Amino acid sequence: MRNRKFSRFAPPLATASVLVLALSACSGGSSGGSGSTSGGDAASNVDGRGPITYVQGKDNSDVVRPLVDKWNAAHADQKVTFKEQSDSADQQHDDLVQHFQAKDANYDVMSVDVVWTAEFAAKGWLQPLKDKTALDTSTFLPATVKAATYNNTLFAAPVSSDGGLLYYRKDLVPTPPKTWDEMMGMCSIAKTNNMGCYAGQFQKYEGLTVNAAEAMNTFGGKIVDDSGKATVNSSESKTGLGKLVEAFKNGNIPPEAITFKEEDSRTAFQDGKLLFLRNWPYVYNLASKTDGSSKVADKFGIAPLPGMSGPGASSLGGHSAAISVYSKNKATALDFLKFLTSDEEQKFFATQGSLAPVIGNLYKDSALTAKLPYLPTLLTSIQNAVPRPVTPFYPGVTKAIQDNSYSALKGEKSVDQALTDMQSALVAAGAK
Repeated sequence: MRNRKFSRFAPPLATASVLVLALSACSGGSSGGSGSTSGGDAASNVDGRGPITYVQGKDNSDVVRPLVDKWNAAHADQKVTFKEQSDSADQQHDDLVQHFQAKDANYDVMSVDVVWTAEFAAKGWLQPLKDKTALDTSTFLPATVKAATYNNTLFAAPVSSDGGLLYYRKDLVPTPPKTWDEMMGMCSIAKTNNMGCYAGQFQKYEGLTVNAAEAMNTFGGKIVDDSGKATVNSSESKTGLGKLVEAFKNGNIPPEAITFKEEDSRTAFQDGKLLFLRNWPYVYNLASKTDGSSKVADKFGIAPLPGMSGPGASSLGGHSAAISVYSKNKATALDFLKFLTSDEEQKFFATQGSLAPVIGNLYKDSALTAKLPYLPTLLTSIQNAVPRPVTPFYPGVTKAIQDNSYSALKGEKSVDQALTDMQSALVAAGAK
């Protein structure tokens, strides 16, 4: 969050912004709800069946439409309408907030970035998945279930997980770097080939939170501790954020990367302008198969993110599907969640969109790993990923990280000052 992706179904990531304070007039579009508002009672409409609307970011990999068509062919009286949002995760977030605040029954099921679950659940906007709306999660990766849980209650169905991966030009670098310093030492290869060395996502949005958090976590820093207290102002965080700042200063990260979101960085890599790229798994299919403009289709490999002395710490990404508490057809919505998380549809997400399955045994499926050889690497990334802070105050938390990391990368603040200000902003946001 990719951000999902991000965003990622629209790429990731990922993927939150400050809550919209002034509510614009929102009314629903076509939907499953018969009216524009509902009571918002979790106990209401749990047996309701009929048409529903599924809301998600831009379907760049053409994953959602085939699934919706398949569902609709089998459910003539409970058809799903796909409401496609923009490819900006921040805009997706704010669109959902506006419709929730309007108590709009026309947003039945929504794709929710893993970092939004706590915020939306705390405000009473998501249907708890228990009792009549319970969902069996026994086959899911534990990290994905944890990301969809708030206050010990499941509020969303994990649909895709995510971990950061390193894409590299295997024709120029036969053996990928295992550490950050080793990768930086290979940047001479990029210069020799008149290309940028490394990029991630550094524009001031959720992708920067992901990249900054990965840098700090990889070198032992923590944004908040297990109790939710802000602990970002540490020597370990200084080392991690400092690595990114140094790479911008010496040109190992090209200056244009300060404007990169997921798609900008993917395009740069596919156009042969980068030696190394940090991005999400969705890039694999586009860069190797489905995007005909790719110049590196048979020239890249995938490895774990490089770290301090071995693999780095990815930020946990991914999306879940949640039912609006205002939906009038919650029984249909729950069946649609079960459909999205079935083995067959999870395989389709993986093969069509390079989206990481949430079902653990699929990573051992020989037919699937034959098509997606990076799956074992991705599973390692997910199992070792560090979640971004789980808090209902996440919009303020991510803003604190973005604002101050961005200022440090641009040279407007020293790393020390950026972390001091980040710590203060995190406390003000609620991470006390």
